[in-house]
Amino acid sequence: MTDQTTGRETIVVGGGLAGLTAATLLARAGARVSLHERSSTLGGRAVTQEEAGFRLNLGPHALYCAGAAARVLRELGVDVPGGVPKPSGGHAVAAGVAHTLPAGPISLLTTGLLRLPAKLELARLLGAVGRIDPAPLAGTTVRDWLAHDVRHAEVRDLVAALFRLATYTNDPDRQSAGAALRQLQLALAKNVTYVDGGWQTLVEGLRNVAAAAGVRIVTGRRIARIEHDGAVHAAVLESGERVPANRVVLALAPDEAAALLDGEARATVAAWATSAIPVRAATLDVGLARLPRPRSTFALGIDRPLYLSVHSAVARLARPGQAMIHVARYLPVGAESDPRADERELEALLDTIQPGWREHVVVRRFLPRLTVMNAMVTAARGGTAGRPGPAVPGVRGLFVAGDWVGAEGLLADASVASAARAAELAARAPAVVAAAA
Repeated sequence: MTDQTTGRETIVVGGGLAGLTAATLLARAGARVSLHERSSTLGGRAVTQEEAGFRLNLGPHALYCAGAAARVLRELGVDVPGGVPKPSGGHAVAAGVAHTLPAGPISLLTTGLLRLPAKLELARLLGAVGRIDPAPLAGTTVRDWLAHDVRHAEVRDLVAALFRLATYTNDPDRQSAGAALRQLQLALAKNVTYVDGGWQTLVEGLRNVAAAAGVRIVTGRRIARIEHDGAVHAAVLESGERVPANRVVLALAPDEAAALLDGEARATVAAWATSAIPVRAATLDVGLARLPRPRSTFALGIDRPLYLSVHSAVARLARPGQAMIHVARYLPVGAESDPRADERELEALLDTIQPGWREHVVVRRFLPRLTVMNAMVTAARGGTAGRPGPAVPGVRGLFVAGDWVGAEGLLADASVASAARAAELAARAPAVVAAAA
């Protein structure tokens, strides 16, 4: 890295997980790095709000223990305190009836969700799923894979629900089966962590390691555009201030990244944004003074795309005796949804799993269209290998990062993995000494 000798900075735009990761890795590689976040706080969609003693993430968040994000956080020295949810206490909800979720040998035998032939097929499938190579299935849709490889309709419905759970995506007709299988394998291998204090704990941990590496963090000041031709030259703030730079990482949503560019680079990133199909969920987050049914901590919709989890059962997100519950409906990708109907459906799931919950509500928040992931991983694009970046063609020193970038992982794993890859490529990029004409 040669930032110290050229007098130029390496600039990271965006203060979420991807931006903080990229900035830290670049600073550790010797760059003089400034991170710019337009809002007054860091975190992006990983921000956690505190209200009446409850810690509310933006909908349900889980860190995959075997995923890229957990790996990179360990490498950076970021602590991840929290707990791993247990398979007991889970329900599979079909036709409005809560059955035992078949999460192990005993629950598989006793559940009323499946008939005996379907139970046998599910046992064989779960025993074999870890050995399936997902790569050849990258271009196959979830729907086609289920139809071809799963015999019983009940098992297809359950596996489709597990894919929704692992990927937050409700589009089996377009979603890549390879990507969905890989994510399910991660979940089954080492489960997930619910983080103590919410994901703000990860944000603060990343902020601390970034600061220790020498990253200059600037909040509340918006970057208006990136000055470039065949190479990056500067970032221009909304105030008009020009910051010379030889490398820029745009850790933003694809449309936001495109808006900072011009010429062919803008057209390229805008095309990426146009092809990106956002994944969204309707979420109901409730904090209860007490949990009516302490043993009922998880529910998965089988015939409806629903999810419920008492995150405070394993992570410190509320005061002792209180409960923090996340309920979600995985919205059909690219289709309209009725927020009022969605909220009623989430309330009905709570009524089924935690009857009497309304009497104990302390805090409540409904988010009708929360963006979970900026781009669904589709079979048509060959799975994660079809995602763009991190390098932006035609502009030396320009990179993107986020959950829509790079060939590794989904959700936070994609954000952090693409940030690490962007930092690696940026560290190799030759500096541009001459200023723009």
